[in-house]
Amino acid sequence: MSVDLATVKRVARLARIAVSEEDAARMTGELNGILGFVEQLNEVDVTGVEPMTSVTPMAMKKREDVVTDGNKADDIVANAPATDRNFFQVPKVVE
Repeated sequence: MSVDLATVKRVARLARIAVSEEDAARMTGELNGILGFVEQLNEVDVTGVEPMTSVTPMAMKKREDVVTDGNKADDIVANAPATDRNFFQVPKVVE
């Protein structure tokens, strides 16, 4: 895959980045270099390679998967103008 000048300008416009003609031309070459490197990485055989979270082996820190209410119901409704048993009260809207 290669990037042309129009693609660089379009991406810059989508990202809302002001890019001059000179910078766009330079970025075209840089982006093509990056994409070429990514294409080289796609050629690497990774069958049998386990996904890693770090370059050094380590166990993932896991917590017990328990459903709780967060114990913060009182804090959540503390600034509400009207509450009832930790629920927000809102006026009825009838149209």
